Amino acid sequence: MTDTTFPAFFPAFSIGPVPRPGPGVQPPEQFRGIYGMPMFVNVPTADLEASTDFWVRGLGFFELFAAPGTVVHLRRWAFQDVLLVPATPAAEAGPLSVSFSCVQGEIDEIAAACERVAPGSASGPRLQPWGTLDLEVVTPERTRVVMTAARPWDPAGPEAQTVRDELGFGAEG
Repeated sequence: MTDTTFPAFFPAFSIGPVPRPGPGVQPPEQFRGIYGMPMFVNVPTADLEASTDFWVRGLGFFELFAAPGTVVHLRRWAFQDVLLVPATPAAEAGPLSVSFSCVQGEIDEIAAACERVAPGSASGPRLQPWGTLDLEVVTPERTRVVMTAARPWDPAGPEAQTVRDELGFGAEG
């Protein structure tokens, strides 16, 4: 028996920090509170200071906490946590990536900031057929980061048609 009291799909912008996409949408404030982290990324780095500098000045994170020589806890929005840890990073960026939500107005700013800190680190942005604008960044420790901004959803638009036709599921409002 299926529970019909709670729909399988619903607009859930009210339960997270990501704002509903639209023109002029502003990003949420940086969240400096303490919570049980439901998800975080460990990033191995040979240089905590240089990695912290890139993530802060390039990607827009801030240092929430640091234990010198052990860990640097970075955060951007609520539930966007990264732990920089001393270890040997990968020799090159692999196919695995980590994505962080942002708003469209931040994409060009993040790309420019990353290029100032580490020229050649950013590529894009690219419009995706599922309705996002994505900027790919390879950090100095060779972590592939995708900054992804949702675009306003038009159920009659080409992205919705792609979702229906190519991805095989409904794309209602």
